[in-house]
Amino acid sequence: MKSISAALAAHLAGEVTTLATCWRLERTDGWARGFTDHDRNLVIDGQTYVAATGFLPSAIKSGADLSVDNLDVDGFLDDDALKAEDLSAGLFDGAKIDIFLVNWADLSQGRVLLRRGSLGEVKRADNRFSAEIRGIANRLQQVAGKLYSRLCRTNLGSVECKVMLAPLTDELVISAVSSGDTFTVPTARPTGFYTFGVCSFLTGANAGAATEVLQHNGQSIQLFTPMPRPIAVGDRVHLIAGCDKTPETCHARFGNILNFRGEPHIPGNDMVFSYPVRG
Repeated sequence: MKSISAALAAHLAGEVTTLATCWRLERTDGWARGFTDHDRNLVIDGQTYVAATGFLPSAIKSGADLSVDNLDVDGFLDDDALKAEDLSAGLFDGAKIDIFLVNWADLSQGRVLLRRGSLGEVKRADNRFSAEIRGIANRLQQVAGKLYSRLCRTNLGSVECKVMLAPLTDELVISAVSSGDTFTVPTARPTGFYTFGVCSFLTGANAGAATEVLQHNGQSIQLFTPMPRPIAVGDRVHLIAGCDKTPETCHARFGNILNFRGEPHIPGNDMVFSYPVRG
């Protein structure tokens, strides 16, 4: 049951309403903004909900059978609020979102919460975006449990892995740029040390963005995908060692085979063909 003030409930029961839909978006880095489908900005609880984004939510569908909520949000990209580069950089991945109704003629009546969830898949076309809103019921579709595999299931430096990342992490300054996904840093680490690791940009146009390293060759670093904004000489990056999740690498590079979370010795499907066929 939704919580609603008596004044707002009376307004909703009236023949004529002055309602506006608002949504508040909060990223994992603390960045928060408010938007509304009203024709002017609204100030609610000290935060301004801007009307310049062309925000348009789809119909909200809820059921009592624990089915996943169905809701998309469309809008225009705005350089001051929603930047295409930030979406591409993954800064909005997993952002929290609240969607609620207010009486724009009397904001003191409070709000009625329509949906609370997180941002899912985001699509862009020209200057527009379409975002999927995933409600709490979406977690019921997530795979629970673990599957056995020859490769390690956990990430380097996780609680299960137990490898300390501090000695395997470097903060370096980019000395040359080859393309949108390749640059050079003055590192003495051996070739392959950062392969499959993580590169985070600390300064420059891509500050706050992070992506995986595809290849580390000498002092050259190639990322899996080009960065959304140009990489420049002088940008500071945070590079963490990578792991290909094989038992050989776990033992030889990290000396951590006792914490290896894989089953490399369990026979696979190829074992079926290794036995002679009896007539």
